[in-house]
Amino acid sequence: MSITQKDILRALSGVQDPELRQDIVSLGYIKELTIDGGKVHFRIELALLPGPVRDALKQEAQRIVSKLSGVEEVEVVVTSLIQKSQTEKKAPVSPSPSSPTRSLIPTVRHVIAVASGKGGVGKSTVTANLALALAKSGARIGIMDADVYGPTIPTLLGITGTPEALGDNRLIPVERYGLRVMSMGFFIKEGEAIVWRGPMLHKTMEQFLGGVVWGDLDYLIVDLPPGTGDIQLSLCQIIPMTGAVIVSTPQDVALHVATKAIAMFNKLNCPVLGVIENMSHYVCTHCGKRDDIFGSGGAKKAAEKLGIPFLGEIPLATNVRITSDEGKPIVISNPDSPISQAFVKTSQNLAQEVKIKSEAKTDIKISF
Repeated sequence: MSITQKDILRALSGVQDPELRQDIVSLGYIKELTIDGGKVHFRIELALLPGPVRDALKQEAQRIVSKLSGVEEVEVVVTSLIQKSQTEKKAPVSPSPSSPTRSLIPTVRHVIAVASGKGGVGKSTVTANLALALAKSGARIGIMDADVYGPTIPTLLGITGTPEALGDNRLIPVERYGLRVMSMGFFIKEGEAIVWRGPMLHKTMEQFLGGVVWGDLDYLIVDLPPGTGDIQLSLCQIIPMTGAVIVSTPQDVALHVATKAIAMFNKLNCPVLGVIENMSHYVCTHCGKRDDIFGSGGAKKAAEKLGIPFLGEIPLATNVRITSDEGKPIVISNPDSPISQAFVKTSQNLAQEVKIKSEAKTDIKISF
């Protein structure tokens, strides 16, 4: 009896991604499955670059398929969306008068907005650490600080320089920790306030996109101002967004306002990639006792109720505040800490959701 694709997929459904805790078939990792007599070939496509855990996943997949009756040889290739984006040829942009296009940023693969319904939930801190966690995986990352009224990304990243201007009125983003960064904070003096109406904000978004030499990026992370205002509207009108991430604390008032941000992105046809619960709990450094200062699990419950992925929870910790004030985010200054690992896990979940949303169709249909 010859081996079939159904047999192989059933076997591979027993292999789990240890970080996402889901099987690699339902996650859509299996591509290009072919059978030639007793020889089996398939590709495992990951959201991020392969690492030690992913290498172990490849070995387990190869081992489990090799045990099947009728299989003589197994060839497994592991690739990632990042590797693909670094080698693929970019198709020419065909603008449509009725929809936003990539013409402003043709070399940027994914644009992800980080938003919140209200201020004070740590959105910019989450943005900086998520970007750094993604960069650690090998992805090429840019941060566009779109919070014109209160730009904090330069402070969080410890940037003191300013963008270099080219002769054609374009700007080269400042590089820090491997990130390419653009912010209004580079252009205003300390103590000054931005007092602009909608048209000026819209033009600034256009300048920060088309007037900046971003280069080839896998992800451009956009730190939005809190709320549901002109900048959010302009961004979704100017370019097609890969999706938005909503940051909230567990407390009811923050979650209530966060749902309004979700509703806004739905109206703007911008996919919501998931919810991140920041300041989810505090663990005492002396006794180890957990204290749910703002409640517990509220963002996760809200995400489940709204049918939106829950990307992760980030604990509240003094060290996050200290490292942010020093311009050395915790993912960089203390990469082995539980909080840094929480950011890494959340970034992996985010990358997986981007992968799912970006795939127009699944290469292999699953039916047991």
